[in-house]
Amino acid sequence: MRSIWNGSIQFGLVSIPVKMYSGSEDRKLELDMLDRHDNSRIRYKRVNEETGKEVEWKDIVKGFKQGEKYVVLEKEDFDNANMKKSKTIDIEEFIEEKEVADVLFKKPYFLEPQKEGGKSYNLLRNALKKTKKLGVATFVMRQKEHLSLVGIYKDALVLHVVRFADEIRDPGELKLPDTKVTKKEVDMAISLIDQYTTKFSFEKFKDVYNDQLMKIIKSKSAGKKAKASNYESKPTAASDLMAQLKASLEKKKSKAS
Repeated sequence: MRSIWNGSIQFGLVSIPVKMYSGSEDRKLELDMLDRHDNSRIRYKRVNEETGKEVEWKDIVKGFKQGEKYVVLEKEDFDNANMKKSKTIDIEEFIEEKEVADVLFKKPYFLEPQKEGGKSYNLLRNALKKTKKLGVATFVMRQKEHLSLVGIYKDALVLHVVRFADEIRDPGELKLPDTKVTKKEVDMAISLIDQYTTKFSFEKFKDVYNDQLMKIIKSKSAGKKAKASNYESKPTAASDLMAQLKASLEKKKSKAS
């Protein structure tokens, strides 16, 4: 793996030099955009809108529009905005794991100790594991400040980038129903949930969509026409709710026996 950020974790006066690696990978198939007429690839060019000429990467800078003019920002400007946050994952407090809402999570990153950071790395890892707590930290990467949670995954420190409060939209804008449900219906739904409750295992779940799409690609490359498929999900009517819950319970019971 190739590190994407080098710096240190800071908690109290303890500083742990670390390297950061992406903890996930995109399994989406790499598809090119083509011109339907001759299957030629579509290319994007970075073009100066005044001259119409292509601009090389080395000549591209970032700028903030102020009035009718741009303030151009160089790499050192981003670092100087907060040098400490650009180099340090600063743990500011610790919280219980169960306090964190899943909607906050965005992306995991693995942290690896650099030279001379082994003992302090293990110290933080073991302490977090024993207390079942997460470190709340902030740092800057790619010209953006991130809120993050530092925890454990398979004996490694893992940093979860999470969303700031102002990045979460207000669900109050949703049109949610106020339809009443009976206690009997809720009790039966709980029974169904209990029957489906198991110990979570990542290995149970596979990305099958990519495999199925690959089969279609192979079939088309062999000159075969892909089979048309159809799927329609019908909403359960309120009057059928109890019947469907009972049928679901019976189906689960028959599978278990």
